[in-house]
Amino acid sequence: MTRLLITHRTGYNYVRKVTLSYNEARMTPLTDPQQVVLESTLKVSPSSAAVSTYRDYWGTRVTAFDMQSAHEALEVTAVTTVEVSRIERIPADDEVVTWDHLRSDEVINEYGDWLPQTGLTDPDPEVSANALRLAADRNPHQAVHAILEWIKQEMSYVQGVTGVQTNARDAWDSRKGVCQDLAHLAIGAFRSIGIPARYISGYLHPRSSAGIGETVAGQSHAWVEWWDGEWRGWDPTNSGPVSDFHVSVARGRDYKDVSPLKGILSGGGGSTLNVKVEITRVA
Repeated sequence: MTRLLITHRTGYNYVRKVTLSYNEARMTPLTDPQQVVLESTLKVSPSSAAVSTYRDYWGTRVTAFDMQSAHEALEVTAVTTVEVSRIERIPADDEVVTWDHLRSDEVINEYGDWLPQTGLTDPDPEVSANALRLAADRNPHQAVHAILEWIKQEMSYVQGVTGVQTNARDAWDSRKGVCQDLAHLAIGAFRSIGIPARYISGYLHPRSSAGIGETVAGQSHAWVEWWDGEWRGWDPTNSGPVSDFHVSVARGRDYKDVSPLKGILSGGGGSTLNVKVEITRVA
């Protein structure tokens, strides 16, 4: 078990005044069987913003706010204390569903949201062909790990090559990308062989050796979950299971469903973005 205090600040400084904006923030971690939010606040500056909250279709807590007075800057600060307790459980062969069960109406009906490809996950034909090859003579759980190992060998983690609009095909063409690209690539490969998969956004405490009370520069991060009898998580960037140092914030079909902060505005004339994440282990 790990208890983490997370402070996430996102700020925009505009070239010219913004006269009106409508925004959504997905910056509050989930409470689920693996983690519990103990305390959470989200503040918007300027304080004149009209704020409301709701759960979106995927179960993510969304803070919606609109600014109807002129402003030259916008800052959103989320502060959360969350307790995480994850256990990697390697399933026995008889605990993993069969391919026939994955193709059954029962599974397709229940997990149908996580099977279709999106514009960001749709895989290159080479990726689909290799996923199918690696799945041969393996059960779904074994196939997933064979695909993850193959992606690890083929892709290089390189910052600055891709952006939030980059899709799995473009990342595959360059064989380079960041956590978002590796997640989209893996999800596309899993879905291409009929394995339900979803995109997870959240935070990663980058240094497990940090002492209690020590604050470190955290990271916004992305990883994947797939279903082969139960939902399981994996971090393709770090080639390992998600741990007590991964904090889930949002789940969706791809990045577009989980963007931390998005909106529409009138005016501005461009902006400068500043993001800072700090994580302190408190237990």
